[in-house]
Amino acid sequence: MYLMDFVVLVGTALGSAVLGSVAGTGGTAVLLPVLVHYFGIQVAVPMVTLANCTANLSRVWLHWREVDGRVAAWFTLGSLPLSVLSTWIFTVTAPDILGRLLGASLLVIVLWRRLRPIPPKKRAPSWFLPLGIGFGFLNGLIASIGPLMAPFFLAYGLVKGSYIGTDALMTVFMQGTKLAVFGWTGFLTTPVLLYGGMLVPCMFAGALLGKGLLERLPTWIFTLVIELTLVIAGLDLLLRG
Repeated sequence: MYLMDFVVLVGTALGSAVLGSVAGTGGTAVLLPVLVHYFGIQVAVPMVTLANCTANLSRVWLHWREVDGRVAAWFTLGSLPLSVLSTWIFTVTAPDILGRLLGASLLVIVLWRRLRPIPPKKRAPSWFLPLGIGFGFLNGLIASIGPLMAPFFLAYGLVKGSYIGTDALMTVFMQGTKLAVFGWTGFLTTPVLLYGGMLVPCMFAGALLGKGLLERLPTWIFTLVIELTLVIAGLDLLLRG
């Protein structure tokens, strides 16, 4: 790998972690297309899963006092079994199909953000059990479901630190489950562990920087960058697979 490639990977990982910490979502969607470009989707997804798990552990630690444990528990109860199933489906699906599925999902994320669906406000944490089932299944296949989940957590009343911390805790459980399945099916190869491990310090640093920026900068700036990146990457993956 050339020095410029290394700089691009490290810079993207750091930037994606900052974006995820400020906006609460979108970091994985920005990092994943870059990793797909360099490594292919069946190496990139385990790599981004490892990096994403690290970034979310950082956010849980930074916002632990604000985490809603009941929401996290109900969501995790529904999401873990379906994450196992969908991650196994990922491991046996052809790479070109996965690439186009990822490209389509990135475009759907942008459309979803533009339409800004607002679910009805509900206060029962058990509402997150069926949401966990649905999003747990999607998590194993497309690896970037944060923007799809966001409206439901906001409708429940989670904002800023409580939203970021709670979302991060649930994501840690889902990503940890995916890593276990990837390990069992032989997808945690040497390149995945080597380059994925290289991204880990970037994710920690990005989480710390993002926490400092959270109260200072408008999120619309980061949202615009995320959406432009997703549209370009989504079209590229959808057309080329």
